[in-house]
Amino acid sequence: MNRLLEWVCGTLSGVALFCIMALTFFDVSGRKLVSTSIPGSLELTELLMVVVIFAALPLVSLRGEHVVFDSMDSYLAPPLQRLQRGLVHVLSALLLIGLAYLMWQTAGEFAQSGETTAQLKLTKAPFIYGMSVLCALTGCVHLGQLARPPVQEPVEAAAL
Repeated sequence: MNRLLEWVCGTLSGVALFCIMALTFFDVSGRKLVSTSIPGSLELTELLMVVVIFAALPLVSLRGEHVVFDSMDSYLAPPLQRLQRGLVHVLSALLLIGLAYLMWQTAGEFAQSGETTAQLKLTKAPFIYGMSVLCALTGCVHLGQLARPPVQEPVEAAAL
């Protein structure tokens, strides 16, 4: 299951990032060489950034690569560290699943009202539905992390 998650989210995020790179290259080249920008390139970049960020979120959670403030960890007993880790995963899961629910509702409202982007008139609802699904998936990843043993960082990485 982890391999499928990594492949789907990694591919989605990677393709979106490549599209941003190509779009930026052609937009800047067009501006410099023929004095013409790609219409709606800013909107497309914004939407692709949404895809990159939300598709990478489950991977970041799966690998435990979030920014961590761990200055107190060395002072906590191992049982308290496990409790803290569990609480962080439960709280993260609840917040992400709650956010996914709110995004799903917003996407439904946008779909019903026909909300579009300003310049290209792209429908916003599919992007918000995707954000919702990826947030919920990230919440599920955090719940799944409860069953995994804590990852011990190498001493070199912990010192950085």
